[in-house]
Amino acid sequence: MERVVPPPSTWLRLPLRFDVARMQRDSDQFGASEWISHFNTGAYENGWSCVPLRSAGGAANHIVPIDGAAYAATPQLARCPCLRDALASFDCEIRAARLMALAPGALIRPHRDAKTALQDGLTRIHIPIHTSPQVWFTIDGEAVRFTAGHAWYMDASCLHAVHNRGAAPRIHLVLDCVTNAWLEALFASAGFVPKAAHKYGDPSINDGNVQAIIAQLRLSPSPASLALASELAALAGGSAP
Repeated sequence: MERVVPPPSTWLRLPLRFDVARMQRDSDQFGASEWISHFNTGAYENGWSCVPLRSAGGAANHIVPIDGAAYAATPQLARCPCLRDALASFDCEIRAARLMALAPGALIRPHRDAKTALQDGLTRIHIPIHTSPQVWFTIDGEAVRFTAGHAWYMDASCLHAVHNRGAAPRIHLVLDCVTNAWLEALFASAGFVPKAAHKYGDPSINDGNVQAIIAQLRLSPSPASLALASELAALAGGSAP
């Protein structure tokens, strides 16, 4: 009998549960002036905002991710005992942590967040606090609904979008976790199926465009660009013209 290979997990419900009512009490204390509009204004319509709970340097007004930054708890997290407990239940390093609100009728357009899959070393996890059946994600074309009180993995390096068709704001606790043995074991217990590594190390590069990218890189005098062109040519199985 031919063995059926399951498809890679682009999303997954993890075996963790949280007290929704307590989390709602924490998130509901923040007034409108404390929610910061998302910096990527071209990616959404009608209202997407954040309250930082862990940020670069623990800054209360900082929501931009910074590679290599030292992340720390913000003053907002100090006001949220249940959310602190939720973060403490993860036996791994957490970099950015934030409440993310999507206003009624708002949508986040299709996009990718590079290097946010488990195997990339930084794992993005959503814990819905306020949601409804009218809030839908699409992940690589598949419609998915994340229920409250559970922890959900979404491979954000896939093409994904969100639309809140409901009448109330959708609020998630969103964590960027550093992948470690504990997290890998948690995923394995939930039936996670890893995806194959990208041939060229970047999902935007494929056999159809690699030669054009190599040619463009070779126009640059930069040693780094020339080295990358040679690396891609070796992966492509030959040199570009």
